[in-house]
Amino acid sequence: MIKPLFVFLVFASQFVYAQQIDADLLRIKKRMDSVKQFSASLVLDLDVPFIKMPTKTAKISYATGKRMEFSSTDFVMLPKRGLDFSLSEIFKYPFITVDRGLEKRNGRTLKVINIIPTTNQSDLALATLYMDTQAVRIVQSEINTRKEGSYTLLMNYALLKDILPAYVEATFAIERLKIPLNFMGKGTTIDRKKMRSMETKTGKIKMQIKNYNIKY
Repeated sequence: MIKPLFVFLVFASQFVYAQQIDADLLRIKKRMDSVKQFSASLVLDLDVPFIKMPTKTAKISYATGKRMEFSSTDFVMLPKRGLDFSLSEIFKYPFITVDRGLEKRNGRTLKVINIIPTTNQSDLALATLYMDTQAVRIVQSEINTRKEGSYTLLMNYALLKDILPAYVEATFAIERLKIPLNFMGKGTTIDRKKMRSMETKTGKIKMQIKNYNIKY
């Protein structure tokens, strides 16, 4: 009786593990994987109480298997993490998902899941995704990393059929910036007295994305 019981337990554990990846997330991943590369123009505004920065422009590019890249002649993009809405880092290492139910937002019903890495190789500690399962895309992600803090991405789309967003808003902790604030380009001023007096230092990067050139 011991051997059949052992075989049953092994089979059951494998079956449970196979069920731990959310089917709707896999549908979204498959759709995102259809985009082999893209480039686009970016209009960026920084919303930080103690920083005044003029509107900036940049270029973004992405190719399968690589991180999204940002380039500009006027400023250094910040932070290094938290602006990649391709979410390639999430799928880089093995993980499981936990269904957190449904949530209503702006008249839409979104499915909420947690993503938990199963290996220490991943810098991701926990991610919460809000998925529009009808449009097969992610509307919001809350990412907690092991070394570089947490950030939130809010994504809006121009058309129902779009898989890539027309607007992305990233919220992040200023303390986690890895570059001096002086390197944010021409015309930027910093109120250091106000910066030191603030207990919670958070900011937002607002990105309008235009002129996509997508290759499938």
